[in-house]
Amino acid sequence: MTARTQHDANRKLAGRLVIFAVGMFGFGFLLWPLYNVFCDIAGLNGRGSGLVEASVIETRIDSKRLVTVQFDANVNSELPWDFEPVEFAMKVHPGELSVASYIAKNTSAEVIVGQAVPSVAPGRAAPYFKKTECFCFTQQTLEAGEEREMPVHFIIDPDLPEDVRTVTLSYTFFRSETPEPSGS
Repeated sequence: MTARTQHDANRKLAGRLVIFAVGMFGFGFLLWPLYNVFCDIAGLNGRGSGLVEASVIETRIDSKRLVTVQFDANVNSELPWDFEPVEFAMKVHPGELSVASYIAKNTSAEVIVGQAVPSVAPGRAAPYFKKTECFCFTQQTLEAGEEREMPVHFIIDPDLPEDVRTVTLSYTFFRSETPEPSGS
């Protein structure tokens, strides 16, 4: 192989590597939105539909049926907070508005902003779990040592499949590095 041929081969390889690196960056950049779309389509990750106006939800209450709702609380290791549900389970009638609360406490000596990420299990119950008011819709700021009760108002859709008798609502709090603008 001549020096000229070797030089051309190296340039070709360098070009391919640059294209590959740019492609991998693009893939990494798009991975999170693609993951969210995939989870929404496939009903994975127990992500509910988010905020629902209570007046929009059909008020048909299935008083013949009880569903156990379990409450779970987790904190990411980067967040120095204590976080737990006030009660670990409750029985609700599908269609009735229910309220549960969690307690969060900032155990550090500084002001910290956190964001709760909800998950509903089993995943196929997530579309039937409607939150009408939730601390997870906005970032939460806790002063050093502050403890706060955080309620969640929810309705389990009466169309929840009959074989689903237990639903778990789980929250994981993460530290938020970028607080929401105060104007929103």
